[in-house]
Amino acid sequence: MATVAGPFLRTYRYLQREAHERPVIFYSLVMGIAGPVMAYTIPSIRETYFGYKPAERVPITYPLPQRPRRPVPPGYDD
Repeated sequence: MATVAGPFLRTYRYLQREAHERPVIFYSLVMGIAGPVMAYTIPSIRETYFGYKPAERVPITYPLPQRPRRPVPPGYDD
């Protein structure tokens, strides 16, 4: 009967061997695992510890003035 440490120990030894023999593959695995972890943890860390607040959204329409429209001077209309 295999122990629980068996698969973890094999994985550790595989990563250790890759780090020595093929460091490009090892660091590719490390970065590939770190990306999703950081995408999940970094936003909460920014808000909690650094007080980050997202910027206001950029308006997508131009606000119209709250006044009556003036007529266009002669010579400037289409």
